[in-house]
Amino acid sequence: MNHDDTYIDDNEVEHIHEHGPLAELVTVRDWIRYAVTRFNRAGCFFGHGLQDAYDEAVYLVLHTLSLPLDRLDPFLDACIPGDEREAIFAVIEKRAVERLPAAYITGEAWLGNFRFKVDPRVIIPRSFFAELLQDGFSPWIADPEAVSSAMDMCTGSGCLAILMAHAFPNAKIVAVDISPDALDVARENIAAYGLEEQITLIQSDGFSAVPQQTFDFILSNPPYVTQEAMEALPKEYLHEPGLALGSGEDGLDLIRQLLADAPRYLKPEGLIAVEVGHNRHIVEETFPDLTPTWLSGPSGENKIFMLEAGQLL
Repeated sequence: MNHDDTYIDDNEVEHIHEHGPLAELVTVRDWIRYAVTRFNRAGCFFGHGLQDAYDEAVYLVLHTLSLPLDRLDPFLDACIPGDEREAIFAVIEKRAVERLPAAYITGEAWLGNFRFKVDPRVIIPRSFFAELLQDGFSPWIADPEAVSSAMDMCTGSGCLAILMAHAFPNAKIVAVDISPDALDVARENIAAYGLEEQITLIQSDGFSAVPQQTFDFILSNPPYVTQEAMEALPKEYLHEPGLALGSGEDGLDLIRQLLADAPRYLKPEGLIAVEVGHNRHIVEETFPDLTPTWLSGPSGENKIFMLEAGQLL
């Protein structure tokens, strides 16, 4: 050591390591409390499937420790060894400092009981369709087993196509996306559920590259964020592909295209349902001659509109 260096004796080094989160936070309960405070003080935004800082803290801590995500109580007072504390600390800092959504940190996202692989190549799954598909899209589809063909337009990670395959067991599903990267992720998720024979992936800008065929049901959760909203997005959303979020000044560029082309791809009694988030007023102002049915589910009302084939002609 140079004579100019400041000398730190062994006692002082030991004192340094006796303080701070890695030394002072011992239990699962401690780390969840710390994460909630850290996320709140960092101004994190929660819009990717988890409701608030507490839910996200619980999820990230349990996932990092490879503990069951639905069984917190038995582990709250469990002591965490040093190496695992370092892993938890790194995850919390990544979330707070980089504002990276939790799903991109863990590499997974959930819709109900369905787990999907995700990474920044795809938008993080979140859709009001997930709840409606649990009951086979009842009552609008009377017999899910009678559906022989269905489409998931703008499939992203393939999550809704996979839910459709389970909801409509006799249907051949076509899943479409413009992004080859997204389709690579979708292909992995489809393989994980063993649905390669039931789901066909197509790279296409809307219907432009989809071979002519007709469907009983077309579902779409397309990009629909307005330009104004895109410019005000929280940092978390900036990690997602912009192509999967925005669609022109009013958010309806792709939806205009879909509604214009859909009649050629629907059976005479077919249905098309499109998710538009909070944009019902924009849809109604833009398409005053349409009379869609607005659907509601446990998590939200009027976020999805539905049209019969005859209403589009």
